[in-house]
Amino acid sequence: MTNTITDLNTILDEADCLVDEAELNAALDKMATQITADLADKLPLVLCVMNGGLVPTAALIQRLNFPLELDYIHATRYGMETEGSVSLNWLCYPQTSLKDRHILVVDDIFDQGHTLQAINKWLEEQETTSVYTATVINKLHDRKTDMTPDYIGTDVADRFLFGYGMDYKGFFRNLKGIYAIKNS
Repeated sequence: MTNTITDLNTILDEADCLVDEAELNAALDKMATQITADLADKLPLVLCVMNGGLVPTAALIQRLNFPLELDYIHATRYGMETEGSVSLNWLCYPQTSLKDRHILVVDDIFDQGHTLQAINKWLEEQETTSVYTATVINKLHDRKTDMTPDYIGTDVADRFLFGYGMDYKGFFRNLKGIYAIKNS
C-alpha cells in the first residue's frame, strides 16, 4: 500500500491522542529533575537512540542545565524479531569514547525492552562507569524484558502508537503528542 497524503491525514484524523503536548512537557520536566539530581556532577555522555529518540532527546537535553556531551547510536531489532532474540542490527556506533564515562541513553518508547536492554548490555561491556536509560513512553503490557528504564516519562496503553519520535510507516515522528491508531 502506498502512503498518500489523504491516507495519512485520515490515520491522524481518526487517531486517539493519548498524551498531549502539555502532558509530554510535564513528563519531560519530571525526568529532567530526576536526571539532574543523578547526573549533574558527572559530565555525562547522552546517547540518542536513532531515529525514535531524536525528538525526545532534543526536548530532554534542553531541560538539562549542566555540562553534557551528546552523541547517537543507531541500533534496531526491526526486521530481526525472532522469539527470544536480543540481537541488534548496529547501523552506527557512538563516535565519542565511552571508557570511564557516565552514559545516559535516551529512546522514545519502552515497549518490550529488547533493544534498550541489548544497548545497555553492550554499553556496559565498553568499560563505562555507569549506564542510565530514559524513555518518554512506557507501554503497559506484560511482555517486557527484566529491565526497567531508570527514567520514564509516562505510561500509555498497549496500542499502536505514533508521534513524538515514534512513527507510523515512517511518518508522524514530528507530532507534539502521542497518538494511537484507531481501534488498535
